[in-house]
Amino acid sequence: MRSITKIDLQYAHRFYGFQGEAQYLHGHTGVLTIEVEDTIEPRVNMVFPCNEIQKTAWAVLKNFDHALILREDDPLLPAILDVYEKQGIKNGAPSNKMKGDAFKTELATAYPDCRLVVTKETMTVEGMIKIVYDLLKDKLNIVKLTFTSGVNAACAEFPAQESRARCPLCGVALNENGVCPKCGWRKA
Repeated sequence: MRSITKIDLQYAHRFYGFQGEAQYLHGHTGVLTIEVEDTIEPRVNMVFPCNEIQKTAWAVLKNFDHALILREDDPLLPAILDVYEKQGIKNGAPSNKMKGDAFKTELATAYPDCRLVVTKETMTVEGMIKIVYDLLKDKLNIVKLTFTSGVNAACAEFPAQESRARCPLCGVALNENGVCPKCGWRKA
């Protein structure tokens, strides 16, 4: 069985090196659909609560929302960081409350204090799917990701992993110590 949740993202980026308007900095709204597969937990009669999928994903993905996403070789990157430094916002502004944990993977690095994500490749819908799967594959049993932005859309399917130990009271995945992070239930 599958649980499906959607996450809306707003971001700005550009297609560095492309011809035409795509090389200008421009904003987008995107919708990410995450499909998670597992067995149904009998006591709660659900695969994985959608709100918990959303919380798990949002902890990482909020770094992309209302952020600037640039490729690591984009010549705008040093200039933008210089402007942020001059404005005193490079290391965060007091009003910047919606930030996730910083991360650095092979595909992307998040700088939550300055609302910036630097990627290894051009930010296409396909690129976003690769990055999201890389960030969440160890947290959720993702079997399909779909990302749409404007008229562009892509989806990718992934093999299901083994079932994860989940809380019989609320359906949430247990942490590495066998404890439910939501209600505190402990596996015997």
